Amino acid sequence: MAVKGGPADSRTRSTVSICIVIGMCVFFYILGAWQKSGFGKGDSIALEITKRTDCTILPNLSFDTHHSKQGVSSDLVSPVKKFKPCPDRFTDYTPCQDQNRAMKFPRESMNYRERHCPPQKEKLHCLVPAPKGYVAPFPWPKSRDYVPFANCPYKSLTVEKAIQNWVQYEGNVFRFPGGGTQFPQGADKYIDQLASVIPIANGTVRTALDTGCGVASWGAYLLKRNVLAMSFAPRDSHEAQVQFALERGVPAVIGVLGTIKLPYPSRAFDMAHCSRCLIPWGINDGLYMMEVDRVLRPGGYWVLSGPPINWKANYKGWQRTKEDLEAEQNKIEEIAELLCWEKVSEKGETAIWRKRVNTESCPSRHEDSTVQMCEPTNADDVWYKKMKACVTPLPDVENPSEVAGGAIEPFPSRLNAIPPRIANGLIPGVSSQAYEKDNKMWKKHVKAYSNVNKYLLTGRYRNIMDMNAGFGGFAAAIESQKSWVMNVVPTIGKIATLGAVYERGLIGIYHDWCEAFSTYPRTYDLIHASGLFTLYKNKCSMEDILLEMDRILRPEGAVIMRDDVDVLAKVDKFAQGMRWNTKLVDHEDGPLVREKVLYAVKQYWVGGNQTASA
Repeated sequence: MAVKGGPADSRTRSTVSICIVIGMCVFFYILGAWQKSGFGKGDSIALEITKRTDCTILPNLSFDTHHSKQGVSSDLVSPVKKFKPCPDRFTDYTPCQDQNRAMKFPRESMNYRERHCPPQKEKLHCLVPAPKGYVAPFPWPKSRDYVPFANCPYKSLTVEKAIQNWVQYEGNVFRFPGGGTQFPQGADKYIDQLASVIPIANGTVRTALDTGCGVASWGAYLLKRNVLAMSFAPRDSHEAQVQFALERGVPAVIGVLGTIKLPYPSRAFDMAHCSRCLIPWGINDGLYMMEVDRVLRPGGYWVLSGPPINWKANYKGWQRTKEDLEAEQNKIEEIAELLCWEKVSEKGETAIWRKRVNTESCPSRHEDSTVQMCEPTNADDVWYKKMKACVTPLPDVENPSEVAGGAIEPFPSRLNAIPPRIANGLIPGVSSQAYEKDNKMWKKHVKAYSNVNKYLLTGRYRNIMDMNAGFGGFAAAIESQKSWVMNVVPTIGKIATLGAVYERGLIGIYHDWCEAFSTYPRTYDLIHASGLFTLYKNKCSMEDILLEMDRILRPEGAVIMRDDVDVLAKVDKFAQGMRWNTKLVDHEDGPLVREKVLYAVKQYWVGGNQTASA
């Protein structure tokens, strides 16, 4: 008999590892065949293949000799908790933007449309069901123009926005012609007009913010120009506008300019945009324009289309008085001058301003002592922080031509260049060498992932989330126009890395995973989580985090989790009760490494059923 930890034990461990990998390859191959259909008929096949691989996964992977003398703890062999489906009325449940809860909060400054999460005792501990008839979304780019009706069965926008060409209902699908309130002739022509002023084509503009995005057609059509737009809109009377955007395969979150800061770092976006977004830019001493200024990169552009621009020609159609519109535009112009934005274009109903590259190039800032500057605190500390009517200071420069915070290369060069925040030592404790090492590591990890899940880099997974993104290494390693990644930087992390993520030409958001994410159910095709459960240990419930992952993951969607083996053992136990098929795989450096990778696929099932559909 072989001694545990000796050569025979190592050979057994290697054999098990190979078996797991082979099993996973077959597992994803079979899943791939039936995921293409969009009808979720492959669970029984997947389960049968799992049985045939005959690979013992966790219980027989002993780490006693190498890592612990305690053996497998009793909680790892306790019974699996089976989670029941939530009632069908929760099909589109958004916990922190629940309509009933929202009505309990003040309407002033859109407070009631902001995040208001349920207390622990009110959280759901069930699986949010998909609607009956749910199918896999169309592949990109077809998904940009078509969404299955069953996935998002709301026709109100087809009536409310009929003349504006937002969305049309045709048989069993919605069709998105690419129109918008300010561009009924199509987003492409509108973007062409912007591109005559803004350097969109050469990679200078890579990241954009669309405030009050509707169904995100502006962001959808920017994608083919290699521009990533972070679009947001509230969950309001325009039911499901953000849900439509994500079903189309376009980045979007539920959000609003209200009383708290936007969950993005300072100096993040190359361009910000409002196309008749109905945001009252001139109120509260320019509070909202100052928040846009905070997140706008030095040298970045702000686009305002619609009222009050060109009010003299349009006031009758807008059903507002000339005096009201003139006062609004004058106020916007006044605040823009205060912010030291240069107006570079006004044509028709569209005006474009450009933010100065530094404070030194803004003479009025030195002359005008009335400008209220924000206190020199961390401008990226934004989670649930109230907005203030003050101007966020820029980093100091040595001459008037220098870009505050550092110049950024055009995309795609910036993707793997050292972000200026790191190169200039603005992220404490992070060196250029550490960043490059992190980059190299994620390329290695992604190569290992793709050896197991053969569909990772094929475009099968359009909407991807990294729940603990770090410097965006995972997203950079898989970067492609076939997919996009929402890089989430947890607010409880020791260092704020999201600014560096944006400097790479990627997008993301701050979030605390003790709460629900600002999105609809079933909006992500693949979720990646590295070290997340270790990070949140003793912070909040693993069960709550996993249920939230299940809520936002599509039926037949995939999950990749890497963490300590003991942590993943607990995760796997929960996952088995959530209708996920799972496989545990060794670290690419071998079975003796404690860090493992747990792959999962969410089974297909819909509301009204008590068991998974086969």
